[in-house]
Amino acid sequence: MTITKIALKRTGVAAVALSAALTMAACSSDSGSSASSSTSAAAATSSTVTNPEPVATIAQIMGGDTAVALDSGFLDALTSLGVTPGVIGGATLEGTTLDFPITGGTATVYPKDSGYRPFVQGAIFHQGSGISLTAGENVIQLENFVVVPSKPAILFADVSVNGQLAAPSFPLFNLNGTTLEPITVDSSGNAILTGTQVEVSPAAAEFLNTTLGAPGAVPDNFLVGIATLTIPTGS
Repeated sequence: MTITKIALKRTGVAAVALSAALTMAACSSDSGSSASSSTSAAAATSSTVTNPEPVATIAQIMGGDTAVALDSGFLDALTSLGVTPGVIGGATLEGTTLDFPITGGTATVYPKDSGYRPFVQGAIFHQGSGISLTAGENVIQLENFVVVPSKPAILFADVSVNGQLAAPSFPLFNLNGTTLEPITVDSSGNAILTGTQVEVSPAAAEFLNTTLGAPGAVPDNFLVGIATLTIPTGS
């Protein structure tokens, strides 16, 4: 059963759609297959370009986190709709920054100026955490995020409404890496990737506008915030 088949109150529906803008980067009850197919597509896209030497290769990500500095326009939209955000599992919300623990995955980063695309490849999992959005009597949960840096990079999530799974592996966000800064390594040996713009996907924008009966109220690629991934590089 898909989200669009679930009858929700107007405010609850707004919360579901706009919640797509809240998190960063995504997953499903079958996250392995989603990541695999997306990663394969990414490999096919880049197969015509000679592989440059990667800047970093992490065969098994253990630890780290994904943080999103929420844009003021997005926060204003939540306020105007009367939506109260919360966190699930290991996620935190401090000030205007959401943070989700990374629970696994792989990542390979190539020089951005090499022309090899996507220059960040792999799949990054955030199992057991997410966001809740409360609007009136409705509670929407977005959790088990998986970041798939394909072309375009997409964040998927399991979406539940009032405790019922409504849509696994829903494409919540596009991750716009055109503003991604060069990878850096901090004093603890963590790879830092910052600058990616988290944007409402066309699927999420269409869902919101159609359900609210307000075409164009939320445009495609509505900015949610700026993401920073911190990934340990040590064994």
